[in-house]
Amino acid sequence: MSRPAQRLGQHGEARASQALVERGAQIIARTVRTPCGELDTVARQGGVLVFSEVKTRGSRAFGSPEESLTATQQAHLIASAQYFLAANEQLEADWRIDRVAIELGLGGETARLEIIEDSVRGDRSAAPQPAHA
Repeated sequence: MSRPAQRLGQHGEARASQALVERGAQIIARTVRTPCGELDTVARQGGVLVFSEVKTRGSRAFGSPEESLTATQQAHLIASAQYFLAANEQLEADWRIDRVAIELGLGGETARLEIIEDSVRGDRSAAPQPAHA
């Protein structure tokens, strides 16, 4: 990933975290790497663990942020969330994966931010297990 793309992603993740906190969530972790992939944000909102995938776009040249999450990426998010739950002994926890779509204006300001709750669904039956030393 190029440096401008990394900066755009980091800016979006910071803005998404701020929006989640404004909506009552408590941020537990950001940029969590697992053997299955990466989780942009892990938060607790009420009694639910919320894993968020943040997509930030400076333009619609490559489509909207909502359109940019492939089926493969969704499968990796589910596996990453399950791995996080297993590694933190929270397999019985209520959880969901939200998508945060951010579009920036010409000056870099947030033109649109939408949190789409429970937007990543799929096979949640086979949780990857972390290796214990």
